[in-house]
Amino acid sequence: MKAALRPRRHTARHPVDEVMSPGRLAIYGTQHVLAFYAGAVIVPILLANSIGLSTEQLVHLINADLFTCGIASIIQSVGFWKVGVRLPLLQGVTFTAVSPMIAIGMAAGGGTDGLLVIYGAVLVAGLATFFIAPFFSRLIRFFPPVVTGSVITIIGLALLPVAAGDATGGAGPTSDPTSGKNLAYALGTLGLIVLIQRVFKGFMATVAVLVGLVAGTLVAWAFGDAHFGAVADSGWVGVTTPFYFGWPQFSIAAIISMVVVMLITAVETTGDVFATGEIVEKRIGREDVARALRADGLATTIGGIFNSFPYTCFAENVGLVRLTRVKSRWVVAAAGVIMIVLGLLPKAGAIVAGIPHPVLGGAALAMFATVAVVGFQTLTKVDFHDHRNVVIVATSVGLAMYVTAQPQVAQAVPDWAEIIFGSGITLGSLTAILLNLLFHHVGKDFGPAVAGQPGASAVRLDQVNKMSQEEFVETFAGLFQGPRWMVERAWEMRPFADTHALRRSFQEALFSGSVEEQRELIESYPQLGSQFVADGLSGEASLRDQATRGLTFLAEPERDELAAITEQYRERFGFPLVISVRDADSFAKIVEQGRDRLGNCENQEHAAALLEIAKIAGYRFDDFLSDANPIHSARTRWSSNR
Repeated sequence: MKAALRPRRHTARHPVDEVMSPGRLAIYGTQHVLAFYAGAVIVPILLANSIGLSTEQLVHLINADLFTCGIASIIQSVGFWKVGVRLPLLQGVTFTAVSPMIAIGMAAGGGTDGLLVIYGAVLVAGLATFFIAPFFSRLIRFFPPVVTGSVITIIGLALLPVAAGDATGGAGPTSDPTSGKNLAYALGTLGLIVLIQRVFKGFMATVAVLVGLVAGTLVAWAFGDAHFGAVADSGWVGVTTPFYFGWPQFSIAAIISMVVVMLITAVETTGDVFATGEIVEKRIGREDVARALRADGLATTIGGIFNSFPYTCFAENVGLVRLTRVKSRWVVAAAGVIMIVLGLLPKAGAIVAGIPHPVLGGAALAMFATVAVVGFQTLTKVDFHDHRNVVIVATSVGLAMYVTAQPQVAQAVPDWAEIIFGSGITLGSLTAILLNLLFHHVGKDFGPAVAGQPGASAVRLDQVNKMSQEEFVETFAGLFQGPRWMVERAWEMRPFADTHALRRSFQEALFSGSVEEQRELIESYPQLGSQFVADGLSGEASLRDQATRGLTFLAEPERDELAAITEQYRERFGFPLVISVRDADSFAKIVEQGRDRLGNCENQEHAAALLEIAKIAGYRFDDFLSDANPIHSARTRWSSNR
């Protein structure tokens, strides 16, 4: 009886696991395929054009790519055993691999000979990714933003010449940089993509590249510059067979290059998994990342067998999940089925293969430049006050652009190093990884210099973390005028992970003070433009602050005008007018700000004064870094003199 009265348990199904009706799955799945299609087919097209494959071979590559993309997407979204993260993540060929694959193929002689060496490297890299997946969380510390940002930036920049080559008509006799028609097709396609992004929002914006390619191809066809003779010669149905082009060939240098690509891709996949988990509101753990990376590795291995390339999660479709709010992983599985069907239709591949080079180049310019922008965004997370990071980024990008601009350099090195020096992405990536190891992991990690003078007197971050409160206060008291309670409280926030954390500690300490403490601090700041400051009696920091805008050597009329405003301010509020003068473009702006603030209430001005003090402390902190770091100092002087 008791058992009969026991309430039934109902387990709520997460939106990720929702199975929709076949009609809705087909509609939403097709939407994902459309958003993904241009990015999926552009990789085999670029590779085939660069290593000299025939149209028939290109058609097979496109079909093999779509077929394997479908399998990979189903593996990632549906999952089995410990493979597949079971999130709405669609898989596609990674752009990261394009330039290294072109370099591998050309070093092996181009054509199908080059393709077989590429497939050998893809197979090994896929297996390596599968087996290191559980351990990648330990390796990810070797791929901080300074490495991944450098690599992604290099990828975008190094691929732009490939896009530019297509925009001029492609490699070989069809290339004509002086052709006005090629220029019109390329710029027209690019312009249409930009226009769609500007005018439309939502799903239409996500398929801008696809629309640009279709429209550009139709215009070229109308003028007789797009040819689809291969469509008639292609069958309606065709199945890609394992090792269609022959048995893979293995090269150590090619394998190393592709493994590096997969390691970088693993970092991107990790980011995509966490981003998607946040969108669909599902907690992501270490095992989820391992499952996603195993799926990447397995899909890449399958790609090597079925004549395709390395796979990763497609960021475009992550954005589409956010846009549509359709969180079901079965939608991506449906998209995978649609891609498998498309991969079995050679005529569809032949249509894509007929896209004219200039049209493709115009779209590729937008896509590859966007990759570089993602790299720039990643680099914003880097602490460039640490000169080691400046060296890592500058050296890796510099070497990558060196061999990209002068590809003949590869002929000056031994055969085993030719693949490394033949690709700006490979050389730049290896340089960023090795320099990061050298500067941040080998030997004692001293950290960036944060105060003092270059050399023995420089104070480094690890030393700051070990300072007593008295030493810390003595070192950083100059960031503020008067009382030192802010610096004492900042010391309590140790240890500091980087200079951003150290800077943040002073700001948090400043705003944590009581009203009385903050008032005492505000009253410690000297009057703007006073002779007291000009004579250096208020300290070197105040003298430097006000000298930047000429307040220490004002002519008599300007000095009297500023004095009148500061006296009115003190009479009204009872404390001095505090302005971060380095933020002002001119003396007139300082005067204008002072007059405007006279109309505020006392509480508002108390808060405004604290904000200005925080800004002043920020500039003084930058001065500390400039004095301690010669590279940062040189950059600061150059910027200020422009």
